[in-house]
Amino acid sequence: MRWGEWRRDVPASLVVFLVALPLCVGIAVASGVPVELGLVTGVVGGLVVGVMPGSSLQVSGPAAGLTVLVAEAVERYGLAGLGTIVLVAGLLQIGLGLLRLGRWFRAISVAVVHGMLTGIGLLLVAGQFHVLAGADTPPTGLAGFTGLPALAGELTGSVTAQVSLAVGAATLVVMLLWDRLPGRPGLVPGALVAVVAAAVASAALGLPVDTITVAGMLAALTPSLGHWTALTDPGMLATTVTFALVASAESLFSAAAVDRMHQGPRTDFDRELVAQGTGNTVCGLLGALPMTAVIVRSSANVRAGARTKASRVLHGVWLLLFVAAVPGLVGLIPMPALAAVLVHAGCKLLPWRALPGLWREHRGEAVVLVVTAVAILGTDLFTGVLVGLGLAVVKTAWETSHVRVAVHDDVDPVHVAITGNATFLRLPTILATLDALPDDRTVRLDLGGLRHVDHACRTALDSWIATHNGRADVCVHVVAPRPAEDDRPRPVVPATE
Repeated sequence: MRWGEWRRDVPASLVVFLVALPLCVGIAVASGVPVELGLVTGVVGGLVVGVMPGSSLQVSGPAAGLTVLVAEAVERYGLAGLGTIVLVAGLLQIGLGLLRLGRWFRAISVAVVHGMLTGIGLLLVAGQFHVLAGADTPPTGLAGFTGLPALAGELTGSVTAQVSLAVGAATLVVMLLWDRLPGRPGLVPGALVAVVAAAVASAALGLPVDTITVAGMLAALTPSLGHWTALTDPGMLATTVTFALVASAESLFSAAAVDRMHQGPRTDFDRELVAQGTGNTVCGLLGALPMTAVIVRSSANVRAGARTKASRVLHGVWLLLFVAAVPGLVGLIPMPALAAVLVHAGCKLLPWRALPGLWREHRGEAVVLVVTAVAILGTDLFTGVLVGLGLAVVKTAWETSHVRVAVHDDVDPVHVAITGNATFLRLPTILATLDALPDDRTVRLDLGGLRHVDHACRTALDSWIATHNGRADVCVHVVAPRPAEDDRPRPVVPATE
């Protein structure tokens, strides 16, 4: 590596380290696991994924997008079960990458992905509002919303809750204002400044706020070997597949976004999927949190001037040194300050600016986004994404099955021309038009403009022709072939009277 690259990569790695530190801790707390596990995942993202081929500048670690899913998995299967899930999900990712399926993740509807992130962001924000006020995290994402009125009632009668909310709100304000301050130090992210300021103020003033519990690195690790029998549970298998698919999609969409931010080598999506799977396999073996490529850290890496993958590897080194040298500092961080960091991260997942434009220009895509988010709020992440994918497929089928039925009844025989793609989705329109034709007139049915006819429409057309031909003194002349189911052309054969 040339000196010019080192001169840029080392400062960039420090920026990424400072951005990653509060997020690793906050995501671990929100996921219901020891904070050390979030830091371990950050270290693995730097030292393992960082050296592997795939993407050169995007940075991996624990992601806010998996927080809700991780919390549900820990609640249901415990930390040991989480390790098994992450391990197997990593192996699935490796398999998908080796089969060269990474590029196919780019075929997922962007509206579904944004809807998934929107649902996750809403669940994250709603849950962390409770932590801001010194309450426990709700057991489910939906309970985070339904419990807000009761939380407001508690705030009016509890001084401790009011102090906790004040600390969290002050942390959030510092983060929002930091980027707007003139002449601020470019290497210091607002989240770190806000968390440090909250910790110092809480300790100096003796504020009655909860702080993070630190158990120690060795005590926190829960290696997952020996828990394979739990995979016989269909629920755990579904959770594992969800982890693999969501983590893969988030990582590869992040890679596509990061590629647009720099002029360096482009991402090899299959290799990047193998790298992410390897990182998750290691995290699963250690009993740590799952990882994805994280756009917040990756964009910070690019903006800081990184040139090679050395910056993301070094960020893992700085995290490891922090864990080894001063882990006790984490125990000084107030819980509401971390909740504010996660509220800020959750709000960034919401499409504040994109949704209005999407509604004006591509209303169907906006509907898919909103329905996916609402389905996630009402059910769970896996079911919500499936609902979104299903709706996206239906929307695409509806748009591609455009058909036009033109009727000219001022001539004899009546001329009917059907053009476009005749599928079952448009069958009601076609039949409604044909059924409205006069029963006592001959019809000239022109099907030459049809590019495709599915089985349902073909059967319905045959039935309508037979019924019309059964009437006295009238018939249907088919002046163009009705395509066969395999779309091979047929000779023109007029219907007999």
